[in-house]
Amino acid sequence: MRPPSKKIDFIQGDKVEVCSKEPGFLGSYYEANIVSRLDNGLYVVCYKNLLEDDESKPLTETIYPKELRPVPPKIHATQFLPCEKVDAFDNDGWWVGEITGRNGSHYYVYFTSSNEEIAYHYSKIRVHHEWVNGEWVLSNKS
Repeated sequence: MRPPSKKIDFIQGDKVEVCSKEPGFLGSYYEANIVSRLDNGLYVVCYKNLLEDDESKPLTETIYPKELRPVPPKIHATQFLPCEKVDAFDNDGWWVGEITGRNGSHYYVYFTSSNEEIAYHYSKIRVHHEWVNGEWVLSNKS
């Protein structure tokens, strides 16, 4: 039997990540701040890197709680191992991939969702964590 999931109530100003459900962006995470919690339990968020269609200001959306998670803990890493599961920052969000190689300070990351391999400077890569039952779990290998 699975342990019950810990529910997190976010408050105004909390930094979070929003999981995209959009086709082509499925499984990517975007940094945001909580603007408010509505009476129906939904949250209003303001994205850090995504803009309104007219690009005049940061995008604000109403989000279901299941699409939110806290920002993962920062682990300072400048080196990654082959087959290590990581997140790479691209197209304004974090994408889950796997290290496939290295060339100097750049690492090749393979994304199963798009069947692509892209090189990133190590500063655009972070150690992957999973948000499981209200706790961060370090994911070492894919």
